[in-house]
Amino acid sequence: MNRTDKAELASELKQKFTKAQVTIFADYKGLSATQADNLRKVMRGANAEVRVLKNNVARLAMKDGSFGDEAKALLEDTVGPTLVAFAYGDPASAAKVIHKFAQDNEAFTLKDSLMGKKRIDASGVEELAKLPSKEVMMAMLLGTMNAPITNFVGVLAAVPRSLVTVLAAIEKKKENPQA
Repeated sequence: MNRTDKAELASELKQKFTKAQVTIFADYKGLSATQADNLRKVMRGANAEVRVLKNNVARLAMKDGSFGDEAKALLEDTVGPTLVAFAYGDPASAAKVIHKFAQDNEAFTLKDSLMGKKRIDASGVEELAKLPSKEVMMAMLLGTMNAPITNFVGVLAAVPRSLVTVLAAIEKKKENPQA
């Protein structure tokens, strides 16, 4: 690969790093081609792209330091065959998919990764996988925001309900005075 090809590939990688919500690095040594293809298919469903990383080209993409020192240090520490998943959508859903794949395949090992420009370790990716999806979190937030209004309406409805209950008891007592 000549210098211009490396520069083009580095520019493309830089765009992917910029666009991705989270970039998950993994060691794929010992993974079969079929398993890698299955991972690519599953990750596409999570709005993520899986690529094999050329370490020197990635270092070239981070050379200018625009992603910060943590990202640059991560790529400096990256050695050996590395597979990268660029998650463009919900970071939690992509982390769930890749974490499950890592559990199912012993040859696949998670490495330190990037969330935006911040470095997270492999256990951080696992924690991200444990988070609920974006839709579930939005539903939880809306439920929390809706709770005070619902409780207030319940309190307001309790006053007439109590009045009706008291009036019904008085009416019943007047109909049957011996009771």
